[in-house]
Amino acid sequence: MYKNEILSILKDWNDWEGRQDIGILRSVYLNRLEGLITGSNQIITITGPRRAGKSYLMRQMARRLSEKGVRRENILFVNFEDPRFTSLDTKLLAQIYDVYKGFLSPTDTPFIFLDEVQEVSEWEKWVRTMHELKKAKIIVSGSNAHLLSRELGTLLTGRHLDLTVFPLSFAEYLMFNKVEIKGAFDTVGKEAQIDGFLHRYIEAGSFPEVTLSAKKTEILLNYFDDLLTKDLLKRFRVRKAPAMKALIKYYFSNAANLMSFTSAGKYLQVHTNTVERFSGYFEDVYLIFLLKRFSYKVKEQEKSPRKIYCVDTGLCNSLGFRFSENIGRLAENIVFLALKRKQMLEPQTELFYWKDIQHREVDFVIKEGLKVTSLIQVCWNLRDDKTKARELRSLRKAMKELNISTATIITEAMEGEEKLNGYTVKTVPLWKWLLAEEVALLRVWNI
Repeated sequence: MYKNEILSILKDWNDWEGRQDIGILRSVYLNRLEGLITGSNQIITITGPRRAGKSYLMRQMARRLSEKGVRRENILFVNFEDPRFTSLDTKLLAQIYDVYKGFLSPTDTPFIFLDEVQEVSEWEKWVRTMHELKKAKIIVSGSNAHLLSRELGTLLTGRHLDLTVFPLSFAEYLMFNKVEIKGAFDTVGKEAQIDGFLHRYIEAGSFPEVTLSAKKTEILLNYFDDLLTKDLLKRFRVRKAPAMKALIKYYFSNAANLMSFTSAGKYLQVHTNTVERFSGYFEDVYLIFLLKRFSYKVKEQEKSPRKIYCVDTGLCNSLGFRFSENIGRLAENIVFLALKRKQMLEPQTELFYWKDIQHREVDFVIKEGLKVTSLIQVCWNLRDDKTKARELRSLRKAMKELNISTATIITEAMEGEEKLNGYTVKTVPLWKWLLAEEVALLRVWNI
């Protein structure tokens, strides 16, 4: 490419001659990213699903650095999904860096943000060289967990720190909708409004652009097409496109259900090995998550069915099943995503489901280090006495087996506490639990 072509593209994405749009600040991720950048000399990798907000987070970080005294000429942002870039390879990376240095003449070690870097062939070699020569502080992003981890694991071992970005938490969703909650007491009198937003959060999902748009279904369907064509069919060179699409829809229609690769293969008339391979691809691009059964025996974990969860309930509703008929399972998916966000910020946390030989089941087992710290059951409607008794029996058995004295049932609206022969089960509405989890994260990261 010609220098003037490269420079024209870079000017469009950087604050050198004006201020670019950085979107709505997401404080939990922004503060965490700032801590990683300022607290180490490592390469920072930002991963997460397509359209979750990684690009905006990087731009927000670039703006914050500028506001804290880093000169604008010492910051470079490059978006490798800009179609004007051609021949995405290390030669282009070197050209971009040379053009940037020649035009801006950075006066200090620059901060270089490389967005969707997996589009560049052998990018990791250039990044490693720049890092080892201390020519730049580098932050990269990508939408493929396996691709990044494989390349970083082979060439950047011990040289990188990771941050995973998810679609909006419920607290962020309220903020995007201009509903400000300053604390627990600030919800008094706002319960009906918050509950209304919760139902929309479950139905339409929480991708930032979808949240801010009136054309939610249209955008979600476009997202799905991008995921299928760019992140799956093209990247993994898949030939069986109809089988892959059918499997995705199967997973979206079975969110929060147990599955095995064999049973899914029989249902779709696809070979078990193909189902397992495709499922790995879906996890790589953060489309689905497969939760393992809790067991102290690794072999038993691997042999047991997985529970399916999807990255966004809006995608489930657009491509899978009807919202009104499956709100309980979608609510469980929302709880899983909240726990997954917490796990990504606190890597020592592990998630499982629990099930015994009598088929009693608990939705979530949270383990920190060697110790199980909490059990969570999701039951949207707990008004029926038989349903309540069933859920309490399952929790009591799991609490006894795992030696834990308290557990939680998350519901649509019920709140209270049950005593069960020395065990305590707390019942809490979903919206209240989600906001409490967000407050806990803010405290952990001093935000």
